[in-house]
Amino acid sequence: MFRPHIIAIDGPAGSGKTTLAYRLARKLGYFYLDTGEMYRAVTWAALHNQVDVADEKAVTDLANQVDIDVRSPSVIDGRVNDVWVDGQDVTREIRRPEIEASVSVVAAYPGVRQAMTLKQRQIGQRKRVVMAGRDIGTVIFPDAELKIYLDASVEERAMRRFKENQAQGETLSYEEILAAMRRRDAIDSTRKVAPLLPAEDAVRINSDGLTSEEVFHRVLALFDR
Repeated sequence: MFRPHIIAIDGPAGSGKTTLAYRLARKLGYFYLDTGEMYRAVTWAALHNQVDVADEKAVTDLANQVDIDVRSPSVIDGRVNDVWVDGQDVTREIRRPEIEASVSVVAAYPGVRQAMTLKQRQIGQRKRVVMAGRDIGTVIFPDAELKIYLDASVEERAMRRFKENQAQGETLSYEEILAAMRRRDAIDSTRKVAPLLPAEDAVRINSDGLTSEEVFHRVLALFDR
């Protein structure tokens, strides 16, 4: 079986990359890291410390100072990892709507991306890892042995997020989530630093109409070589 050291999975919000990366990591015995959690953690830290997310310098300074740690899950409550900020478990808090609304702004700041890139590379250099994000195959690990770009229409991605939120008791409507996702796509794909786009050598998969199980087995077939 093909056993790359780094598996890079990129794609827009709601494309299913988190589910895919987590399942692959469990199947292969790799460490799983959703890099988006780190940007959410910075966003949470900014809001928690009453730092204006529109203040690029202040947010960048915070990103360089804050202690962010991603660990294997310690609680069986559906989480795939623990996310800690300065010793506080914020795994659930970073999924709240106010974080969703601001994370793309924070993640677009070059200094924030530089700070998180260093942390992500350190993790990838220590162990075999499946890493999910938006610039893994293009910026973080451009030499990754396997790169996957997972995509889906914005309407399907919004519906997936709407159903996830409903299951967790959130009250945002589908229309609100769709509008927010369109805004996030625009920010992610047009930012000057590390915009969202597939690496030239990435395996591209559109998950419209596919179950997570079908996507998983399609990717798993890539290792039979």
